[in-house]
Amino acid sequence: MPQKPQAAAPARIAVIGGGAIGGYTAALAQWAGLDVTLCVRSPLEGLSVESGGTARPAAVRIVTDPAQVAPVDWVLLTTKAQDTAGAEGWLRRLCGRDTAVAVLQNGIGLEERVAPLVPRGTRILPTVVYISAERTAPGRILHHVASELHVPEGPLADRFAAVLDGSGLRVHRVSDFTTAAWRKLFTNLAANPITALLQQRIGIFADPEMAALTRDLLREAAVVARAEGADIGEADITRTLELYATAPPDGGSSMLYDRLAGRPLEHEFLTGAVVRAGERHGIATPLNRMLLTLLRAVDHELRREGTHGRRDVRAQGRRGVGA
Repeated sequence: MPQKPQAAAPARIAVIGGGAIGGYTAALAQWAGLDVTLCVRSPLEGLSVESGGTARPAAVRIVTDPAQVAPVDWVLLTTKAQDTAGAEGWLRRLCGRDTAVAVLQNGIGLEERVAPLVPRGTRILPTVVYISAERTAPGRILHHVASELHVPEGPLADRFAAVLDGSGLRVHRVSDFTTAAWRKLFTNLAANPITALLQQRIGIFADPEMAALTRDLLREAAVVARAEGADIGEADITRTLELYATAPPDGGSSMLYDRLAGRPLEHEFLTGAVVRAGERHGIATPLNRMLLTLLRAVDHELRREGTHGRRDVRAQGRRGVGA
């Protein structure tokens, strides 16, 4: 009697980082039937995601030591950009001959950022993330809106989309990833630095003078983006300003939340990316450079004080545009 073919084992996914994006993607992947391991620095008492007023637990394996893991099919790197180097131990243990790494981080140059940290030949998929979520407590994620991942089209993107099919994480394959990455950077480029420096909410962009300053800041960055090969123009600047205008006025940005919690800032990978690209092309970026200088001073003070606490800032308005 012919034997019944065995069902293929579920894809093995490791998510590095237990923040909002890491927790949310890990949960959706597990609910879709994938074999998910969540790699974090500190122990968690489980993982759950609240969306639409309902909280649901996710049965992911949670590990805190790279020695506890072995190579998987896919690694999703979801740490903050400034914490990338700290993920090397995980990446070295998780990456085998057939492993691919999707980099779910802010900024540009994602592949170049991660390549030195993985074994030679590891395939890397840069990923633009459009997910509005927050970590309200360790292992507790609140999802607000959107579940989109934009990746450069090609065989690796097709494989990524197939793995996540049915998870609720919508993978969009784009032909011009350089432009896609810069467009996402634009959503962060004014909101994150300005809210963090002033310790104010998104509602500040309703002020006409602040809106004018933001337009000048983005126009300066658009010149750099075009020099980098991105199709960025006035329409993208207007779209970003409209995003700020329609966001909840009591919302914030990820950089503001990091400052309030005493964590290091992501400025070198947002504002710093514009300034460094401008230098490469001989383009002056005085407005972005000024913000970068101020952000470096704030970040230096945060690190000097060593606060790095995890204050609950949910009551202060956690929704925003700077994920």
